[in-house]
Amino acid sequence: MKTSWRSASLVATAAAVLALTTACGQESGTQSTGSQNVGATAAAGGYGSISTTPGNGYGADSTTAPSASASAGGQAAGQLAVADNAKLGKIVTDGAGFTLYRFDQDTAEPPKATCDGDCAKAWPPVPAEGASVASGIDKSLLGEVTRADGSKQLTIAGWPMYRFAKDTKAGETNGQGVKGTWFATAPTGKKAGATSLPGLSVRNDPKLGPIVVDKNGMTVYRFLKDQAWPTPKSACIGACLQKWPVVAPVSPDNTKGVKKKGLMGFTRPDGAQQMTVNCWPIYTFSGDKAPGDTNGQGVGGTWYAVSPEGKPVGAPK
Repeated sequence: MKTSWRSASLVATAAAVLALTTACGQESGTQSTGSQNVGATAAAGGYGSISTTPGNGYGADSTTAPSASASAGGQAAGQLAVADNAKLGKIVTDGAGFTLYRFDQDTAEPPKATCDGDCAKAWPPVPAEGASVASGIDKSLLGEVTRADGSKQLTIAGWPMYRFAKDTKAGETNGQGVKGTWFATAPTGKKAGATSLPGLSVRNDPKLGPIVVDKNGMTVYRFLKDQAWPTPKSACIGACLQKWPVVAPVSPDNTKGVKKKGLMGFTRPDGAQQMTVNCWPIYTFSGDKAPGDTNGQGVGGTWYAVSPEGKPVGAPK
């Protein structure tokens, strides 16, 4: 049964890639802007940089992150509380006032923690033992999950809880939105500040006008060194992907306000799946911490927010 499923998956993937090639190849009279083959080395400085860019891919530089065990044997959570954050609304904090986070690559049903090794140094797991609640959090939502090393990690509504190594003061939320997968936790266990959005939709930015956002409301970007036709190719590889995480494919039916033509996914040379708008690969920016941020706009003169038609907003003509 497992072999049959895998074979069917490979056939479906091949069919999707073929359909993509045909759809994007039908476009005519359009030239890629400074296109570069995926295997080529991108021009220096083309990726842009920010001072808090992750050094190990998880959101904290391994040379600056405090020494932490990969097990949930760190500082106890104490009495959890609910704090009001100006941007995110109500968020869960530990007994010392530090923000608790959840990771999109974990699961809640059943609870499973996937952040280990270097990841757990940047995002220390919160021990289950000794955790209690104050008003504002339903005690029945608290639970635990057994990690790979046998230690017990705190969960809220099934989601494993973490702190962030770069939060050095109570109330900080430096981990919000990192890599598009880390989010502060609401008292219900959901992502703080999250709204119910389609996989891709359009937001009217006060400075940029209509731009595309992902399911978390985070701004979506295009890289001018990429290529759309005859087939999508991404010039963002290696360290670039730490700063500009790819947007995973979503069904065209799970979008709102975005041009349907050329709206599909493709397989990168590293095997990862990436979404396109009008056949152009799209990304989020690790420097955007909350919905509405556009810190990636114009970075390096090569990164720009995406219009509903797939055009780079504000890019030089």
